[in-house]
Amino acid sequence: MCGFAGFIDLARRTPEADLLARAEGMAARLCHRGPDGDGVWADAAAGLGLGHRRLAILDLSPTGHQPMVSADGRYVIAYNGEVYNFPELRAEMEEEGVIFRGPCDTEVVVEAIAAWGLEAALGRMTGMFAFALWDKAEHTLCLARDRLGIKPLYWGRCGGHFLFASELKALRAHPAGKATVDRDALAAYLRFGYVPAPRSIYAGVSKLEPGAFLTLREGSEPEIRYYWDLREITRSAHARQGDLDDTEATDRLDDLLRHAVKGRMVADVPLGVFLSGGVDSSTVTALMQAQSSRPVKTFSIGFTEFAFDESDEAAAVACHLGADHTELTVSPADARAVIPNLPHIYDEPFADSSQIPTYLVSRLASRRVSVALSGDGGDEMFAGYNRHRLAAGAWQRLERTPVALRGAAASCLRTIPPWLWDMLFALSPPKLRHVLTGDRMHKLARMLPSIDGADLYGRLVSQWPDPESLIGEVAREGEQIWDDPGLVRDLPELMARMRYMDTMGYLPDDILTKLDRASMAVSLEARVPLIDHRVAEFAAGLPPHMLIRDGRGKWLLRQVLHRYVPEELVARPKTGFGVPLDSWLRGPLRDWAEGLLSRSRIEEEGFFAPAPVRKAWKEHLSGRRNHQHKLWAVLMFQAWRTSERPSN
Repeated sequence: MCGFAGFIDLARRTPEADLLARAEGMAARLCHRGPDGDGVWADAAAGLGLGHRRLAILDLSPTGHQPMVSADGRYVIAYNGEVYNFPELRAEMEEEGVIFRGPCDTEVVVEAIAAWGLEAALGRMTGMFAFALWDKAEHTLCLARDRLGIKPLYWGRCGGHFLFASELKALRAHPAGKATVDRDALAAYLRFGYVPAPRSIYAGVSKLEPGAFLTLREGSEPEIRYYWDLREITRSAHARQGDLDDTEATDRLDDLLRHAVKGRMVADVPLGVFLSGGVDSSTVTALMQAQSSRPVKTFSIGFTEFAFDESDEAAAVACHLGADHTELTVSPADARAVIPNLPHIYDEPFADSSQIPTYLVSRLASRRVSVALSGDGGDEMFAGYNRHRLAAGAWQRLERTPVALRGAAASCLRTIPPWLWDMLFALSPPKLRHVLTGDRMHKLARMLPSIDGADLYGRLVSQWPDPESLIGEVAREGEQIWDDPGLVRDLPELMARMRYMDTMGYLPDDILTKLDRASMAVSLEARVPLIDHRVAEFAAGLPPHMLIRDGRGKWLLRQVLHRYVPEELVARPKTGFGVPLDSWLRGPLRDWAEGLLSRSRIEEEGFFAPAPVRKAWKEHLSGRRNHQHKLWAVLMFQAWRTSERPSN
């Protein structure tokens, strides 16, 4: 895994020495992504500077040095990621007469582009990647990102320069990389807890979206095209896969996942796997161990707070599989010590509090391995979220109830504070206590008044449902993915729409961002086999009964897992990879939070209206409401401002 950065001086006035120096300075900000080597390259006539940092995973020799020039001298590439089918692509090109200088997959990528063209090569690559490609013959820059957005890529035009990089901090290292906060993006951030693509937190700087490539020709505006379209794949896949029976579907998924996991086990350095004990990570671990001749190295963390601790389940799965298990029990102080580093790690406001345990398990694994597989993506691929189960059945029944009646029921639910609901549910059977919680009752209250499926989804994924009212100045979120009127036409089934929106939005912008930044912060490469694009294409066409049965999600994925791990070892209800943020904000984090949420501080910053923030904070401290997610979004923005201090 690596990081890269570069720029084009559109006026072509920068001397070559300065091009190289500035590219080197930008890439130096990414040394955590690539501690094993660096390189720069420049085209003075075009005003291009290109920098790279290398984390050597495949081919540890100098033949993997980047930026890399194609054999014909036409293309120069700076590349971040892994293409898992590079041996097959290499063999095919060798039959066509291409001679390779070394065993690196980067060379296969650039030679595939030289042989077949960019779009054709992208369509044949399987993996996670982002890269910048310079065509010396056409004076054209191309930026590309993998199908599901596993690897990041930012770009923007700033002060007569076109800048691009794996992380925003590299853009800020360029003299022209001074940007202002985009208040429209800030409104979207408050809704989701992350800045949704194609926006970034900075005005004029964008994220390249998953499955896209950008072309910048001399004298022209950037052109963005897509080489992979999950929406069309989902629409057509339903018609093709409706007749699969249970055994055929399980066999097919087992085969796809085994192949995906095996491809991600190729490395010239030690590798392991994150194991939480849940369905997703246990499936990846089981398939790794089934294809390994030695015990797989597994890593998990536990918490002293029982409700958030899954370490016993992880240890039981590891023992059953014969894995080499490493576990670290984290104290609240250990977890809280990470918080000051979060703004630097994530580079723009990011408010998924599971960023804390993700970083901790990455740091634990990095002490023994350089590559770790992860089970991320299973919920999006195989309907693991509560909203998917809701869409599969309950919503159709609720929708027939008058909105006014549902609104009245929601008001009643909200009158009971979460802590009192929790006390009531403590009397329920043990298996239900993880499912029935006060927070979930209040989430139910939020969704009951929904007028249609789009409104339902928006309510369920929103942290601040009315973020524009929170912004001190006029801000407009713009249209969200669920506002697209053609989506209902293409994907009439509500659960299919929800899974599509999760996969193209929440997955790359939250889940994969969290994993990439946390792992790269400790120079660890994280691989995600459950979202191999062939697995995603298969899952997109699965009918609802293959995903949800007996009120439980991920039915088909569970069938694969149960071939390797007894059901009783992974039967615990889903708890998520979280931390007790609500109680921390009332206790050990209270002083820190108060400093960032004080009225004077908010007024001084000038981004938020103080009244709704202070109201949420007071209600949370009183215990009447749990506003942990709302408050964490504001706190992470305030902490990011303190850390980065970009200009207004």
